[in-house]
Amino acid sequence: MKNIHAVFNGEYKDLDKIKVSPLSRAYTFSDSVYEVIPFFNENIIAFDKHIKRLSNSCSSLNIDADIEKSANEILHLISSSNLKNGYVYYQISRGVDSLRSHIHNNDLKEESFGYVVSHSFESKDLKVAICEDIRWQRCDIKSTSLLGNVMSMNDAKNHHCDEVIMHKNNEITEGGASNVFFVLNNIICTPSLSTNILPGITRELLITEIKKNGISVEEGTYSVENLLEAESVWLTSSTKGLAQVSEIINQKTRIKKNNKIFNQCKSIFDRAFLSSC
Repeated sequence: MKNIHAVFNGEYKDLDKIKVSPLSRAYTFSDSVYEVIPFFNENIIAFDKHIKRLSNSCSSLNIDADIEKSANEILHLISSSNLKNGYVYYQISRGVDSLRSHIHNNDLKEESFGYVVSHSFESKDLKVAICEDIRWQRCDIKSTSLLGNVMSMNDAKNHHCDEVIMHKNNEITEGGASNVFFVLNNIICTPSLSTNILPGITRELLITEIKKNGISVEEGTYSVENLLEAESVWLTSSTKGLAQVSEIINQKTRIKKNNKIFNQCKSIFDRAFLSSC
């Protein structure tokens, strides 16, 4: 297997050479945040937005991080990778405790870790399952506390699904690793941002670009029933781009593919961030 280029606490090395303390708060408490920064044709997509969200996530957890250093490390990983298309996974934790304790010391030194891998960005249709949103109440923070997502996604995988769409008290929130869009009565709909929803960068980019092209988007509160009535459903993320849903298996619902409005949105997004890069 080809070595994966990585960085840990400012030192660049192969991923398999990195050693993390078992007392790292990222390991013991998921006391850490992360970003996934995509690049296509050697052009980084929305770099400043990703760095701003990383900074906001650190601030939300009161992690005193050197964001400029992190930004430079991410840029170096990309530039030195010799990859045309890919992404960087980058994580910042509060640091390493002397002993495991729920209450952390205020003088801990941040711990940073990142690696770069290739990625094709090939769009594929998705089979999904609808499930109850069992995650914690601050999903707007891009923390590594993803056990709820992991449980739901792996349960869906056991039923031959690629993703999940979650709901809290019958109100659609987001996908297991994505934001949700759908077309209802020829109107593009997506759940409004809240503490139950991560402010996805691809979500923001898509909304901005399609509005520039005169297409309106309604952000609001939507039920599972609204989703099941949709003429088109798709998910967005930094690694998926726009991926249309073809089937919701536990509702025995097939979604029509290649909806005209979806195709418009996909074309606008690809032209803005992929095709022209």
